Amino acid sequence: MSKKAVVIGSGFGGLSAAIRLQAQGFQVTVLEKRDLPGGRAYVYKDKGFTFDAGPTVITAPHCFEELFEICGKRIEDYVEMMPVTPFYRLFWEDGYRFDYTASLEETFEQIRRKSPGDIEGYRKFLKYSEEVFKEGYEKLVHVPFLNWWSMIRVSPQLVRLAAYRSVFGTIKKFIKDPQLRQAFSFHSLLVGGNPFNTSSIYTLIHALERKWGVYFPKGGTGALVRALVKLFEDMGGEIHCLSEVQEIQSKEGRVTAVLTKTGKVHPCEIVVSNADVMHTYGELLKNVPATQGTAKRLKKMSYSMSLFLIYFGTKKQYPELAHHNVIFGPRYKELLQDIFKNGVLADDFSLYLHAPTRSDPDLAPEGGEAFYVLSPVPHLGNARIDWKEEGPKYAKKILDYLEKHYIPGLSQEIVTQRIFTPEDFESELNSFHGSAFSLEPILTQSAYFRVNNRDAHLKGLYFVGAGTHPGAGLPGVVNSAKATTSVIFDDLGMGPDHGKGSAPVLATGLVNARKSSAPHHSAPEGVKQGGQKARESKESNGAHV
Repeated sequence: MSKKAVVIGSGFGGLSAAIRLQAQGFQVTVLEKRDLPGGRAYVYKDKGFTFDAGPTVITAPHCFEELFEICGKRIEDYVEMMPVTPFYRLFWEDGYRFDYTASLEETFEQIRRKSPGDIEGYRKFLKYSEEVFKEGYEKLVHVPFLNWWSMIRVSPQLVRLAAYRSVFGTIKKFIKDPQLRQAFSFHSLLVGGNPFNTSSIYTLIHALERKWGVYFPKGGTGALVRALVKLFEDMGGEIHCLSEVQEIQSKEGRVTAVLTKTGKVHPCEIVVSNADVMHTYGELLKNVPATQGTAKRLKKMSYSMSLFLIYFGTKKQYPELAHHNVIFGPRYKELLQDIFKNGVLADDFSLYLHAPTRSDPDLAPEGGEAFYVLSPVPHLGNARIDWKEEGPKYAKKILDYLEKHYIPGLSQEIVTQRIFTPEDFESELNSFHGSAFSLEPILTQSAYFRVNNRDAHLKGLYFVGAGTHPGAGLPGVVNSAKATTSVIFDDLGMGPDHGKGSAPVLATGLVNARKSSAPHHSAPEGVKQGGQKARESKESNGAHV
């Protein structure tokens, strides 16, 4: 009889772990608090517009391809992944613009026009980031760090690569122009890190994007979630939405079941939590004394910034914008200091503006655009702002700024609008302090110093997602599932190659996919619903989340 596993949360980390476990013969149930799978990768629909709520920059596509391969499937049969170019369009208030593309020639030409003396420095930075990529990503991203000695073994490489230096400090060594320094250091913000504090290891993101590019799924990030859900259900897995977890139950130091707030008990031998790590330890495990030391330690750790988001649709198109736009404000270091340290909601801001209709016009009515704009803001532990009052005012300030500098006449073109605040991160996603990326990715909170992929005190409890190794970002959370399931298989004596996507699994005809006679995406306990498709087609009313 197959072992039962429960995965808490259906974000990309949770779905990836569920697929790997199901492919290896486990009977897996995923429990999701919200009415649709995806976690942060939620989808809003209103007045013909489709808005991806969360992650939109898809890198390292092989991470997703591998999930289909280990099930004997092809990703192309489930979702279309479209390359995005430029990767990002970067804007500054003085009118300077930089298109960050896959072409090295174009990059060098833009650097030459801006600061010819920085061409050689960029060559050296690129070489450095490629070396960090080889050591930090290719060798370590999917390897769990379960003890102190696992850190000692990689310490020489970390010292040699000056991992103690910040991302910005590293860029500063190579690049002199202030705006180019910003252009090549902002990436750590995409995983919740301040470039002035985050370890230089995160410069590997630059090499990662150069190696594999940036992609976007046809139909939006939600289409990739639906593809993973279908793959999981095709393999016989079950997802229960509107099934918020109340408690992880245990007996004699081992997990035994997961209890939902509706009173449904799911017996299991394995629990994989894709929920916020502080929420897991502080709430779901509060009746387990052995884990409370970890809960106390987590409360004292440093958390990433939060985000303020506005989703809005327009009846006009703005072709001068790219798919991914990064808008730098008048301050850089000082603004980040306000966000991460001072707990100040500043009058200025730097923004990420997502315009997916550049790649997929079907996400908006004909002639329109579907946008979201994101502003990094302090988390609630640094600034307990009343966002119910401040949110609408802050949204207006951002939209007025966009209208003045980048989107002329915007206020007259908006058809629909909604906001998502740090308080929503806290209430909707159970994020501690409303943090958008869990633990801040600084060196002393990385690898072994992060929440371990396996709990040290409660047998059968494991973690995936932004709070565990390797961290936030889509490659991070998907690889966390690879690391965590490898530990599960080893703990159960299933051999070191199970679920790792290594030769013994992939080169021998892959895993035989177990076809289910019908999808198992069940309605929540005690609630009758029309199923996944009915929920997906439901139009939201544009109300506050």
